[in-house]
Amino acid sequence: MLSSFSVFGVRAKRWGKKYVDGRDWREYNERLVARGEAYVSLDFLDSWEEDVEKLNRKKVGRPYTYPVSLMTFMAYLHTLLSVDFRGLQGFLRGLSKLVGFEVPDYSQICRRVNKLDLKVGDTLIPYGGKDVVVSLDSTGVKVTNRGEWMRRKWKVHRGWIKVHVSVDDRGKQVVALSVTDDGVHDNREFGGLVEQSVENVKNAGGRRVAQADCDAAYDSNENFEKLEELGITPCIKIRGGEPPTARSRNPRKKYAREFYELGYKGWRTKYGYGRRWYVEAAHSVVKRKCGEYVQATRKDNMFHEVKLKYLFCNALIKYDECGVLPWQQHHAALEPS
Repeated sequence: MLSSFSVFGVRAKRWGKKYVDGRDWREYNERLVARGEAYVSLDFLDSWEEDVEKLNRKKVGRPYTYPVSLMTFMAYLHTLLSVDFRGLQGFLRGLSKLVGFEVPDYSQICRRVNKLDLKVGDTLIPYGGKDVVVSLDSTGVKVTNRGEWMRRKWKVHRGWIKVHVSVDDRGKQVVALSVTDDGVHDNREFGGLVEQSVENVKNAGGRRVAQADCDAAYDSNENFEKLEELGITPCIKIRGGEPPTARSRNPRKKYAREFYELGYKGWRTKYGYGRRWYVEAAHSVVKRKCGEYVQATRKDNMFHEVKLKYLFCNALIKYDECGVLPWQQHHAALEPS
């Protein structure tokens, strides 16, 4: 194992300057400690009756008994702490001994959590009228936790869930999200992700998406055309090979020729391509916090669980800045404290 001295030496050699840790560790540690308070939050009790009343307006059939805020809190514990639905019923049973309320059955918790409609925009920090640079990429999530031995020994392959995301350079949050099976190529989801990003950034108070950073998997004529249509500067790494011919009329031509003229290092410096790693960091955070596999067994529930993983990690970032979690928004200020 490398010593800390040699690690810093490698960093200095690679980046051309000495590594300086500018983080305020006292503040950072306090933020992480404060996140733990959310695991025993009882904010859903504050507006229980009001939320249930809103749910049941114009409701046909049996009325709802439990508010959305409660189910959002249950989804949070299920996703971040990997508590199964029966365990969630037991958790609420324990809380009800301290503060009296009616405890739902685990089957109802399961149904409501899997139908929870949490929006990306609900989890974003306000941008304050700033332009945003987004980075796009995808990653795979396992559908089971059986391990590689089972796969190799018994030749059992259940595939992957593929999650496509767009991450901003301001709050390092996911501003667009799409979940598919492993047979969907990144290019198919590109246009939808960019459009989601533009809408969510605008709704969160930002001016616009100014630039989109992507690796070479997104190098296609259609993607350059989409970005030109939306007025977004492309920062897509060009695949190896010959530069485009003079006959080419696609928007890709201009950027591809520039890429070959500047060389990779010059192009990377001009467009700030290093920011693309923000999307890799987002994938890493979700997998470390929530695990690399899903607990659900039905395909649609798997996709929904993966979506919640990313949105609740978003919500933790917003909680650090604004002190608000998704089930608290109905009665708490949304502006940064």
